[in-house]
Amino acid sequence: MSYLASVPNRDVVIAANQQITREWWDTDRDNFDVYVSQLVISEALAGDKVAAQRRFESIADLPALTLTDATLELAQQLVNQKVVPGQYFEDALHIALAAYSGMDYLLTWNFKHIANARLRMGIENVCRMAGYEPPTICTPQELLGKE
Repeated sequence: MSYLASVPNRDVVIAANQQITREWWDTDRDNFDVYVSQLVISEALAGDKVAAQRRFESIADLPALTLTDATLELAQQLVNQKVVPGQYFEDALHIALAAYSGMDYLLTWNFKHIANARLRMGIENVCRMAGYEPPTICTPQELLGKE
């Protein structure tokens, strides 16, 4: 979310990710039913007030998924199975909420604990063992359609 509404970064990789995020948002977003969660809303509202306002405005009209006891339990299983480190419980919650809610995709630039090929099998196994189909976890770049 921060890449969508932030000022262009001087780091070339971050700047490229920002551009790709904006391109997906502007050209491909309408091809999907896009949701946010209370976690995303809270993250958007954190930090610099002006930037937070820009971030929030970009997602204010999106429907929000609701955290439930089941999503908290699934997130805890991801931590208990050591798929996601306990200190990054919110990352586990993002995954759990997407799986529980039946989302096809979970878009993220978080390569450390979410969009990580080394974790993918563990994430998928924990979700399926709990009775949920895991979302395809990917970056906006991977989901960007080309005509």
